[in-house]
This record gives sequence, C-alpha cells and structure tokens, in this order.
Amino acid sequence: MRKLFPVVLLAVGLIPIGAVHAGASRSPRAIRQVTVPEADQFTPFAMTIHAGDFVRWVNTDGDDHTVVADNAYTTAGHQGTDHVLPASGGVFVLRFSHAGTFLYYCRFHAHLDANNQPVAPGPDGGIQDANGNFGTPMSGVITVLPGNG
Repeated sequence: MRKLFPVVLLAVGLIPIGAVHAGASRSPRAIRQVTVPEADQFTPFAMTIHAGDFVRWVNTDGDDHTVVADNAYTTAGHQGTDHVLPASGGVFVLRFSHAGTFLYYCRFHAHLDANNQPVAPGPDGGIQDANGNFGTPMSGVITVLPGNG
C-alpha cells in the first residue's frame, strides 16, 4: 500500500493540470466580417478562416444585396443559402463547422453561367459602361481550414 500511495497521489495531482490544459487549448472562435460598401462588391472578396469561425456580412450600401451559395462549388456546408441583406445595415451571420470552400454571389448583381461561374447580370439587368461592358460579378469566396483548437 505504501508503494501505491505516491503513484495515486501523483495521478490525482495531475488531473487538475490536464483539465486546465484541455480548457486552455480551446480558443475563442473568430467572427470575421465581409462588408458591402457603397459599391456592388463584397469586401474582402476572398477570406480564409478556420472551422468553427463565424462570418458576418454587413450591408452599408443604400441598395439591397444577397448572399447566395454557389452550390456546385461549395464544400464547407450551407448549400442552398439565399439570404437578403437589406439596405443600410442588413446583417447576416454563418458559422462554418468544417473545412472546405464557400463560394457566394449577390443574385441582384450576378448570376451563374452554364459552368456555375458567377457572371455580371448582362443586358437584362446589368449596368453597361461606355465600352459595352457589364462590370464584374458581385461574388466572393471563403476558404475554411480545419479547426484551430
């Protein structure tokens, strides 16, 4: 019994250290932001986060916009997302729980071509410049890396 006592004492003493270490390895999840400024674009266009992080879209433009998943290329979950960001302050938040990519676009300022690539709206809904171009499609991409804690 005397030989077993120091081993038991050591084991009991290490339990709180392990519990503290396990709690310390969990980092708070980040909330990253995508802004729609006074222009038809998502800023930043590309973002890298970790699984478990949140992304918040904030519309500071005077027009409504949307966050629509490009389901053909989205592998980070949230296929079928189609959310309106109301003008002047609309907010939308998603939490990404696993690694992959989330490609998205604004259905008011882009649409998908035959290859599921976002393109500018074109003659039926786009604003044409003096050179006949319809601009850049309003789209973005989020790369989700494996969790960091």
